[in-house]
Amino acid sequence: MSTHIPADRRANRRTSPRLAGRRVAITGGTSGLGLALVEEALARGAHVAFVARRREGIDQVMRRWPEAHGIAGDVARKEDIHPTAIQLASALGGVDVLINNASSLGPVPLMPLADTDCEDFEHAIAANVLGPFRLTKALLGSLAAAAREGRGGLIVNISSDAAINAYPNWGAYGTSKAALLHMTRIWQEELGSIGVRSISFDPGDMDTPLHAAAVPDADRAALKSPATSARELVELIEDMLTKTSPSLAGALRERAER
Repeated sequence: MSTHIPADRRANRRTSPRLAGRRVAITGGTSGLGLALVEEALARGAHVAFVARRREGIDQVMRRWPEAHGIAGDVARKEDIHPTAIQLASALGGVDVLINNASSLGPVPLMPLADTDCEDFEHAIAANVLGPFRLTKALLGSLAAAAREGRGGLIVNISSDAAINAYPNWGAYGTSKAALLHMTRIWQEELGSIGVRSISFDPGDMDTPLHAAAVPDADRAALKSPATSARELVELIEDMLTKTSPSLAGALRERAER
């Protein structure tokens, strides 16, 4: 089954405090959608830890939201993954929801695949595919424990319509997001037996620094605000968390205790 949630099918969801007390980890949390997700999750009472590459951006977010836990790390760097995962789990006391949001466009300005340097293509793959793969794998124990306890166990990978549609000059980004989308579907099929769910979320075209770098001449008035997309995603997460079956959580807990 498809786990991809298109941008145009998520309007008019109910708002409720169902995220209160949940432990949410977010990558790329200092700008764009990531920052909006940090703010939205905190406003709904979640415990939030976020990851970003630059310490100054982390400090700025934490001055505004001192209850958040900011962690310096680059998900595109293999050597950063385990220290980042350890700090996320330690800061939150476990992870109920992992949002793999950090992303790379590849070459900027955008260019045809034939003109893309191998190093730029490799970086897009490292940030958009290998980073989420490694971090999810490193946090899988925490996510499985959350599922057993009936707290969550949800992986959210931020996708794009470029994962489905072939756009000229978006080759590095689109290829990496397509791989991420299919990896999400495989995680969903493989992890169901331990109660961990995996979904892909397309937030739509947003007014973010990433979009501005990709399409500098875009009409910003025609773009969604990151806050709107963050609200849609958080409401979807709340719906999914409250649909966790107590009987499933009990069965998983019983199996783990055998």
